[in-house]
Amino acid sequence: MAKKTKTAKLPKTECCVSKSKCDRCPLRMLQEGRLPEGYTVKKRKLVRVDGKKVTKKRLAKAA
Repeated sequence: MAKKTKTAKLPKTECCVSKSKCDRCPLRMLQEGRLPEGYTVKKRKLVRVDGKKVTKKRLAKAA
């Protein structure tokens, strides 16, 4: 029987502004302190602190 490992939920790259915000909303994750190290949110979009481009590959590596 294979063990299930719990993976960290990755944030979306942009907030969808839904009434019932999802768990992956970058605004919610920032507020709760669950955003990966080196990432922040500006103008409802996920950005890197160092100014580099946000890619899913780098984001998965950071999480």
